[in-house]
Amino acid sequence: MTTEGNAKELVVVGVDGSDESVAALRWAGKYAGATGATLRAILAWHYPVPVGPPPPGVTPPGVTDEVRQNMETALSQAVATANPGPAVDQVVGYGHPVQVLVDASKEADLLVVGRRGHAAITGMLVGSVSIHCVTHAHCPVVVVQGEE
Repeated sequence: MTTEGNAKELVVVGVDGSDESVAALRWAGKYAGATGATLRAILAWHYPVPVGPPPPGVTPPGVTDEVRQNMETALSQAVATANPGPAVDQVVGYGHPVQVLVDASKEADLLVVGRRGHAAITGMLVGSVSIHCVTHAHCPVVVVQGEE
């Protein structure tokens, strides 16, 4: 955590381009602005696999570079849409979103994610990434419900 000494607080927010993650980014930007914290937006990606961890290096570098560029563009667009403030550290990480965010929470003072749960009764469930972050993060977690 960064709250020791004169270091600025670090707020990490998970972004996937969805409306819910843009709402989380907007909320995190307001929080960071009010507290003077550093804001880091993270978009995680990996090649889908049916079981197990994401495979490392299974595609040609050109394909990986193109996918990474597309992810960086998606993250930049989400940041522009959310307009969370002037300074946002944008990071694209490789791996399952849960693992990337939990790993990032080791140095964060707060982790912010959006709720994308699906249920027969809308709003009754929290998404699997949110649940895993809440139960495994190394810092407090805020789950943003939306822009209501």
